Amino acid sequence: MPTPPKATPPAPSHSIFRKSAYLLGAHGLRETLQSLFLILLARMYSPDVYGQFMLALNMGAILLFIAEFGLNQHLATLLARKADYPSTILKQITVVKGLLLGVSWLGMIGFILWQEYSFNLAMLVIIVATGVGLEAMASSYYVACQLLDRQDVESKWRAVASVLSFGYGIAALLMGASALAVSWFKLIETAAASAGAVFATLRRSRAKFRLRQFRTIWHTWRGGITYTIMAVAAIFYNKMNVFFLQKYGGSQAVAQYSVTWQVVDFVAILVSGTLLRRVLFPLFVKLWVTNKPEFSRLARNTSRWLLAVAIPVSFLLAVEADRLIPLVFGNNFPDAIWMQHYLVGTILAAFLHNLAHYLMISIQRERLLLIFYLTGLALNLVLCMLLIPPYPLLGTALSILLTKVAVCIMTVGFCQWRLRMIPGRSLFHMILATLLGLALYLLGLDHLFREAAEALAVLPVAVLAWRWRKALDEQTIKVV
Repeated sequence: MPTPPKATPPAPSHSIFRKSAYLLGAHGLRETLQSLFLILLARMYSPDVYGQFMLALNMGAILLFIAEFGLNQHLATLLARKADYPSTILKQITVVKGLLLGVSWLGMIGFILWQEYSFNLAMLVIIVATGVGLEAMASSYYVACQLLDRQDVESKWRAVASVLSFGYGIAALLMGASALAVSWFKLIETAAASAGAVFATLRRSRAKFRLRQFRTIWHTWRGGITYTIMAVAAIFYNKMNVFFLQKYGGSQAVAQYSVTWQVVDFVAILVSGTLLRRVLFPLFVKLWVTNKPEFSRLARNTSRWLLAVAIPVSFLLAVEADRLIPLVFGNNFPDAIWMQHYLVGTILAAFLHNLAHYLMISIQRERLLLIFYLTGLALNLVLCMLLIPPYPLLGTALSILLTKVAVCIMTVGFCQWRLRMIPGRSLFHMILATLLGLALYLLGLDHLFREAAEALAVLPVAVLAWRWRKALDEQTIKVV
């Protein structure tokens, strides 16, 4: 195997915040454009068409995960070890992803035929899901950019792809194009995002395929199979109820569920993706090795703050559902309003579970975590089979809520036993603040207008959240 030439590293950024700013800027642009696109889609087309798009996006998320199948983590390992020329490694990983995507794509076709989707629904699902699945190819390039300290290049391609994709989708919606014409937006995004990857991996003649190096990829990837299976279980128990709902309730029912799920899931992803995974998880890993008392203190400060944030957010989303859903998505989603009253319960479960998830990985209890995830998957399958056929919408909401609560109880219960993740004194203060807020809310409903009553309800917990956020900030500044 040839020895890769030593590359001159790019000039480092002055701070980690500048590197994050590149990606957060591109991510913020994409999320804004995507939200605008989905809101217009919900308002300008029937709930039936909107539900078809949501079904297709969920199918695409499964294709994307199967195609990546944990390979990005091991791509990063191979690039960091400088096992070969970066272009060679990227090409080999891309070939493996392509094979996985091809197999999963054929599986999707078989599933569509088995479910006997109509021609228009089948074509829309195939086009959108294929576009989402092909993102696996571009993600290899993004991993390389991160390891080469070129977040600016990654953010540029992400921003360009987002503008082209959702710009096309929004323009098509405003022009009154058919649903199938609009559905090409995802393939446009993937094509633009992959342009840099194609240029980077195919322009070098040194990129050659070697069977020995494919074996190296396999052995490296096999070391992370636990994390891969965990992620498989998570994505299936988060998406499975949608496919049951399509079968027993149709696309309109999928639309009702998807509208409210977008709202509550966005909040959960925002916290777990931005705060926990990108900021606190690296600190947990570091502190478990270097300073276990500080690790435990950080876990407790984080858990109580997440608890204090989740309760008022969930409360406001529940009591304002009757105004929020029509304001954002229009008046065609009445069932989404009452479903949101159930689904807000997943926010608290997601906040605490995601923290426990990263804590268990930090202390190297990933195999036990895998058992919890597989248990959650089995429970979700049983709940979907029992609840959704007789009660499509209610069963869909209850299946995901009960699954997330069950997984949360397992992961948080272990961390509470092992690490005392949630301090008893803080929990007592939280219960008192919640009861005080409830009393103020009921009193306010009798004597004040609705908004004032809601503000009084969240005030006691908000004060705790502010105090605990200060303590969390002080500790993170200290340990960084």
